[in-house]
Amino acid sequence: MNMAGRKSAGDIAFDLFNYAFMIVLSLLFLYPFWNLLTLSMTAPQFVDKLGLRLWAEGINLYSYKQLFHNDVIYSAYANTIIRTVVGTALTVLVSMCAAFALSRRDLPFRNGVTLIMLFTIFFSGGLIPMYMTVKWLGLIGSLWSLILPSLANAWYIILARNFLMSFPKELEESALIDGANPVQVAFRIIFPLSMPIVAVIALWAAVAHWNAWFDAMIYLREKSDYVLQLLVQKIFNQDRLDPTNTGTYIQITSQVSNQSVKAATIIVAIAPIVLVYPFLQKYFVKGVMVGSLKG
Repeated sequence: MNMAGRKSAGDIAFDLFNYAFMIVLSLLFLYPFWNLLTLSMTAPQFVDKLGLRLWAEGINLYSYKQLFHNDVIYSAYANTIIRTVVGTALTVLVSMCAAFALSRRDLPFRNGVTLIMLFTIFFSGGLIPMYMTVKWLGLIGSLWSLILPSLANAWYIILARNFLMSFPKELEESALIDGANPVQVAFRIIFPLSMPIVAVIALWAAVAHWNAWFDAMIYLREKSDYVLQLLVQKIFNQDRLDPTNTGTYIQITSQVSNQSVKAATIIVAIAPIVLVYPFLQKYFVKGVMVGSLKG
């Protein structure tokens, strides 16, 4: 850029290249979602048509009608919302309380506890010990089996600990002088000032709970207890496990195709979390950067 503030030809060319590159990259990211949306509304006779799909042919909403005609989708949605809301709230509470304790420099065995938590990030007990623990607790077949095992996440706690250690200790000392106890300091002063890291933990925990299906497949027995992602997995495997399409998840009729129903199921499953993400995005980068660099 010259002294007059006008861009040179090289600067303009560089900006144009960046704009073009970002537009192409955005289209590459958006097209799979758009393709699913159009496929879910495409008439059965056009589903198998090859080529770039830019719009739905023979638009109809029979796939969505067929999907929501099954009562299992409603119970799965309710179970997923309960799991996500309760699991996220409890995970944030446990993570912030544990992080507050570990951020106290006078906590006995603080470094040892932190090292043990770091160890669990790299090495886990495995699936069989986890299943035996859940079974021993009597949680098999309960939604609590999807929430309690992931209640305390070592990565979330350490990230929050580093964030809390960035606060000046004078902030806590002044509150203690005024007669506040550690619980009041945590919930009335520290946690309200920690919304960026709270938003990050809540976002990660919510996405993890919303997308999880493997633990539900292991621990749940009844269809009425299924979560949404497990139902998606069952629908995707329906034609493979039941070639006659007489399964009890989604009945395929002449008005819809199997591929359209699958696409509609994906849209229904990902839409809520995609809509929530932009509202927390402004906290995301700030919370991650501060939580990872401080401490």
